[in-house]
Amino acid sequence: MREEEIAAGLAAVQDRIGAACAAAGRDPAEVTLVVVTKTYPASDVQVLAKLGVTDVGENRDQEAAPKAVAVEATGAQVRWHFVGQLQRNKCRSVVEYADVVHSVDSVRLARALGGAADRHRERPLDVLVQVSLDRDPSRGGAVVGSTVEPDRDFDRVAVTVAEAASLRLSGIMGVAPMSWPPEAAFERLAEVAVRLRAAYPNAVAVSAGMSADLEQAIAHGATHVRIGSAVLGTRPKLR
Repeated sequence: MREEEIAAGLAAVQDRIGAACAAAGRDPAEVTLVVVTKTYPASDVQVLAKLGVTDVGENRDQEAAPKAVAVEATGAQVRWHFVGQLQRNKCRSVVEYADVVHSVDSVRLARALGGAADRHRERPLDVLVQVSLDRDPSRGGAVVGSTVEPDRDFDRVAVTVAEAASLRLSGIMGVAPMSWPPEAAFERLAEVAVRLRAAYPNAVAVSAGMSADLEQAIAHGATHVRIGSAVLGTRPKLR
């Protein structure tokens, strides 16, 4: 039964989060589990909501937008996190259902998202600035200390988000580069988090860690972990 499968995966991940928090001397309440439901059907989101999950993530607007509508129609209530790379022409759609966007990594994207939120939202949109931990923006992320491409300069992106009336700068997001040990990646992200909070004390969110490295992310201060297959298992991909 699908609900039993999801419940088992969810319990296992919650146990891992609890153990990681205990090892780091942290309260598990400090860590939000965002279950990433890309390629999984709206019915799985319904099950997650029934099991008490409040936060779900998506990374493609063309899948997320209709799924959000379908889930809302069932009466299930969740917070939608957009965690994938976002194109500027998708901003209008995303602001209509997302509660949090984790992946703002350029000044132009921040301005486009702010403009769309001005026109199509009634409440501020929480935004995380995505950080390029290896300083290679070709894989996504703003670069700290960039002097080559002002549009992708971390500080410029943060200022643009913070100054947008319809956006709320909430923190940062990072993905460990494939060639890096997770500990090194999340240590670097933690340093950037300290830098951001020094300028914006309310920007406390740190979105880091997935199924394979959530323990290392929590050890380095993650407040949000983005978990898909460890909770939901392997499912046929949506067409």
